[in-house]
Amino acid sequence: MLALGTRAPEFALPDLDGRIVTLAGYAHANERAFVDARAYLVMFICNHCPYVKHVADHLARLGVEYQAKGVAMFAINSNDAIAYPDDSPEAMRREARERGYTFPYLYDESQDVAKAYRAACTPDFYLFDAERRLVYRGQLDGSRPKNEVPVTGADLRHALDAVLAGTTPSAEQFPSLGCNIKWRESPGY
Repeated sequence: MLALGTRAPEFALPDLDGRIVTLAGYAHANERAFVDARAYLVMFICNHCPYVKHVADHLARLGVEYQAKGVAMFAINSNDAIAYPDDSPEAMRREARERGYTFPYLYDESQDVAKAYRAACTPDFYLFDAERRLVYRGQLDGSRPKNEVPVTGADLRHALDAVLAGTTPSAEQFPSLGCNIKWRESPGY
């Protein structure tokens, strides 16, 4: 697991239009810049995982709500799209459109970004403060497919609200549970 306090690993990944996105925003288009973001949320998701499908509509709502509060949000798909064509960039475009994602949905074809973040499953959430230091890593909430717990985003929302209020999220953090990232090879960490 990436240790709390770790500086956010940098990335430069294509969005669904082929533009390169970094933690600071779009590298080749000045339409969205996150240089002055109050927090940075990096989410490892995909299209086919039942755990992601279970929370995907809530992720779309979370995006609308927290981007308006100054949170830079990024969704990253690191799955092997050759072995899992439902996670291809074309399928990602459809998924983002149908779900109404307002945040960049990025494709990590090399899987290097997932390895740098030590991401293990989808969904997996990493919240960084304004200085890009890790303050939360873990689950959205306690809801899982078929456990009848409503999807509220409570764990992640509490962490987001703490950062936006200038406080530190609770140290009691629960790891995400979901589908393993579909590696082309051993993740090597």
